[in-house]
Amino acid sequence: MTVRDLSRRDPGPKVAAHQREGDGVVRVPYPIGVRHLTVAARRVLTPRIVRITVAGPELAGFHSYQADDHVKLVFPDPDGTRRVPTPRPDADLLDWPSPFPCTRTYTVRRLDTRAGELDLDVVLHGEGPGSAWGRDAAVGDPVCVAGPPGCRVFPHHRSHHVFAVDETALPVVGRWMEEAPGHVTADVVIETGEASDHDYPLVPGPGVAVHRLVRAGTGSRLGEAVRDLARPDAFLVAAGEADALRPLRRAVRDGLAAGALVTGYWKRGVVDLDED
Repeated sequence: MTVRDLSRRDPGPKVAAHQREGDGVVRVPYPIGVRHLTVAARRVLTPRIVRITVAGPELAGFHSYQADDHVKLVFPDPDGTRRVPTPRPDADLLDWPSPFPCTRTYTVRRLDTRAGELDLDVVLHGEGPGSAWGRDAAVGDPVCVAGPPGCRVFPHHRSHHVFAVDETALPVVGRWMEEAPGHVTADVVIETGEASDHDYPLVPGPGVAVHRLVRAGTGSRLGEAVRDLARPDAFLVAAGEADALRPLRRAVRDGLAAGALVTGYWKRGVVDLDED
């Protein structure tokens, strides 16, 4: 493992304090590492979504405190060489090789540091390296994980949340449902490319209502669905295809919600979009 001074500090208390009583969105860096792990399990969640569990002793000291924390997987070059980044000694950043290696970004769905396990959910779409890995990953395969770099913390104490996501952000919603305070209420709008994506396992609390949509072609109804659910006291969390989120960004500026975290996870025609 290559990591920048994991013992230097623990960002967990700062994240928890903002979740508990903060306002708006705050960026909190993590001590960032590059870890060499192996595939421990592969589980099919839906016809298009698989869960890959990666494991290894290098997960010791891994930091993740927010539902949308993410890592990059570093894939080998065509000749099999895996060119990995190096943490900077003076900042919570990585120095990446040039040209930039092949990577894909995934949400930290579950972290169990005691067992040394990390779950990553992979949407199988297209023929890119991420989808190929999700389809072909076998127990014992090596995996290089870079990150997480940190998080953008949003408050968990608001009386109401509205989530607007597509299939790529289902892990965020799933983890948030498990970690949010029991008294919090939410409307969760999920728009997916296939009806079968709605089989993704979620455990909503008693105050969480889930609204399911199936995308028609490249059109999106997320914006209008969220407008119908808008509340002036709500905090909005939106993640998915970048163009589909544009109406929500405009609506936030117009006062749709009391606060918002809107992140494009992917964009049609763009490889490995990174809005972090």
